Amino acid sequence: MKSLLNNLTTVSAIGLLCFALQACDANDGPMESAGEQVDKAATDMENAVEDACEEAKEGMKAEDTDC
Repeated sequence: MKSLLNNLTTVSAIGLLCFALQACDANDGPMESAGEQVDKAATDMENAVEDACEEAKEGMKAEDTDC
């Protein structure tokens, strides 16, 4: 009886884990989309700052124009 209870507990735990993992599918919710937009905005800002820095260095005729 104890073995049956252990097996039933194990099977139930595996079933619950599978159900929980099923809930984590590829459908992005609104918070995921908002996070991706923030990441994109931060990357765009970083690129803009780097471009402005390189243009300023070129304007000053600096030897190293990388920022």
